[in-house]
Amino acid sequence: MAGAASKGHPFFAKGRRLWALVRKESRQVVRDPSSIAIGIVLPVVLILLFGYGLSLDVKNVPVAVVLEDPAPEATELAASFQLSPYFDAALLTSMVRAQQQMLARKVDAILRIRPDFTRHLALGDAEVQLLVHGTDANHARIIQVYAQGAIGQWAARRAAEGKEALRGPVTVQNRVWFNEANESRYFLVPGVIVLIMTLIGAFLTSLVVAREWERGTMEAMFVTPVRPDEILLGKTIPYFVLGMIGLALCLLAAKFLFHVPFRGSALVLIGSSMLYLLVALAMGLLISSALKSQFVASQVALLVTFLPAVMLSGFLFDLRSMPAAVRVITYIVPARYYVTLLQTVFLAGDIWAVIVPNAAVLTGMASLFFVLTRRATQKKLA
Repeated sequence: MAGAASKGHPFFAKGRRLWALVRKESRQVVRDPSSIAIGIVLPVVLILLFGYGLSLDVKNVPVAVVLEDPAPEATELAASFQLSPYFDAALLTSMVRAQQQMLARKVDAILRIRPDFTRHLALGDAEVQLLVHGTDANHARIIQVYAQGAIGQWAARRAAEGKEALRGPVTVQNRVWFNEANESRYFLVPGVIVLIMTLIGAFLTSLVVAREWERGTMEAMFVTPVRPDEILLGKTIPYFVLGMIGLALCLLAAKFLFHVPFRGSALVLIGSSMLYLLVALAMGLLISSALKSQFVASQVALLVTFLPAVMLSGFLFDLRSMPAAVRVITYIVPARYYVTLLQTVFLAGDIWAVIVPNAAVLTGMASLFFVLTRRATQKKLA
């Protein structure tokens, strides 16, 4: 009697209904191998197309100029960076403060003019130190070239003016932070993870409810005891598991195939990935609940999830080089925050000044999209 009573409990009945929906959706995924192929093949094709077809020019690079020598020669060199169209230079006097801004990704480079710069300039062996944030190897190389060009123009200008203080060339000591090998794949692999998670989470789930409408099985669900929450969970759980499997494969490839350094916490990486996967799943289900055509749903998902993840997340293009209007749009792109989290955890470590705000934004986005999806599904079941 007790067993029969427990089976009749509402919670037990809800669990049985949910398990039946999960099994149904899981079998659908297994029977449709194209779902797995889309999550692996399509990102590779799009990376090749966008990587070779679009420009990666860099402008307005944020740089901290640490001026420790107040002499006019040093001040003039700092001014050449402030007036350069390629740099957005902030003048500081503390190296510690500049390092904090580098860790928080407020600046991408530090130019340090030491206290003995003027004395060594008169002796002909002056040096300045350039520290570059190296998560994006291509971006770091461009910054180094731009910095050397700015110093070269300053030296040529002084030589043309006949300044006697300049008796020899100024050499630059380069050092790249977080990507000492200067390998672009260290920057690209975290971006590939973002693309795969977006495809599995948003692109595939954008079809699941629309497919039910096209096949006529959604009407059959209306006459069953299933509830909107159970339908959403039944659609979410299989693709969440698929996304975590894809994440595991990506991490293994990053570690053993591409040898990408991992300096952060595995718990932080997995937690942030789960947050972003929930955001992507909720976006896909919202699109699928609002539209009844798989074709239309797939096109909308491509426009509002995958393309922004490629173009507006900072994966391929530096966000600071974009026009101001476009930069504002990037703040509503969830992939922007996930790209920042992955690059930071992989290459820089657990920098909480970056992790906490980005994870908080993803949490808020996941909650918002699930609430909207719940309301859209409720309207259809009413």
